[in-house]
Amino acid sequence: MTVWDDLQGQDAVVTQLKLAAQGDSLTHAWLFTGPPGSGRSNAAKAFAAALNCDQDQLADRGCGSCASCHTILAETHPDVTFVRTEKVTITIDEARDLVSSAGNRPSNGRWRIIVVEDADRMAERTTNVLLKAIEEPTPRTIWMLCAPSPADVLVTIRSRCRPVALRVPPAADVARLLVRRDGVDPVLAERAARAAQSHVGIARRLARDADARERRLETVRFPLGLRGVTAAVMMADKLVKIATAEAGSSNEERDAAEKAALLATLGAPESGVLPPALRGQLKQLEEDQKRRAKRSITDSLDRTLTDLLSFYRDVLIVQMGNAVELVNVELQGEIEEFAARSTPEVTLARMDAINKARQRITTTNVAPLLAIESMASSLI
Repeated sequence: MTVWDDLQGQDAVVTQLKLAAQGDSLTHAWLFTGPPGSGRSNAAKAFAAALNCDQDQLADRGCGSCASCHTILAETHPDVTFVRTEKVTITIDEARDLVSSAGNRPSNGRWRIIVVEDADRMAERTTNVLLKAIEEPTPRTIWMLCAPSPADVLVTIRSRCRPVALRVPPAADVARLLVRRDGVDPVLAERAARAAQSHVGIARRLARDADARERRLETVRFPLGLRGVTAAVMMADKLVKIATAEAGSSNEERDAAEKAALLATLGAPESGVLPPALRGQLKQLEEDQKRRAKRSITDSLDRTLTDLLSFYRDVLIVQMGNAVELVNVELQGEIEEFAARSTPEVTLARMDAINKARQRITTTNVAPLLAIESMASSLI
């Protein structure tokens, strides 16, 4: 098993990165782009492992079995830094720390590698901090930036990076990955991959969590009962509650574990009032957790609206003559009845309303419930 095995449906990208790892057109900065779930960060991680692989033969780099490959894939290698944020943006101070560490020589491997998984979550001022480091790189340092599209990164940055464009893998490839890597039943794996629209991470969650599958089906079925303004308001409220509950279920346990770990590290008493010197650190942790919770809810709402969008996508497919397979095959009869009651133009307008709500929620400070109520009214 090599580091490339989990990059399903990305044969062209694997070939490009393999050649670069062997010294063909290797450069100091790379930009990995592709839709959510295409595996941008996984491709960057595999490339980092291949570059620092312990194998002497170039053709064997990225073996997946040496110590360097194992530690890089586990994100514990001292020369490979992975940067991701669970807040709204990567801060300018974090960017400055990256630039500072980029100047250090590698301690074990051939290269010091910095993988920025959320390059699209940097403000222009923050991105400019990285610009000089990427323009004039230190020897033995490689930058790998990940973003949904080249347009999400400043032109001054992307013009200095070699592009690696990933595509959405076929659902069949994602299903095979779930069967091989996670031991999922083939029928369930195929259903999860199709429902996730080939997003590997979401497909894995759907395959392993029956409640997640039920919540998704409830979301997709909402348009079938949308008959008036009252139903639209109720649908909006339910959608927000579904997304908030899904985000909160994962955050509460993690927040408690982080707080306990911090108190243990600081040697704080198990009960009673904290000493003043420790209160500041605990308050900082709580503020970080609040920012993470806000992003978690935003991301969960976006996924929920993406599921809702898949219903109208299927309706449009039926209206246009069933040229491709439906995402929600289990609702085919109901989708066909729904499609017969409207036109492709109406369906496109409804899809546009959902996409506008997604944009408002992820890029502005609008209250999510207001944005989704406005969207739901447009779907009647």
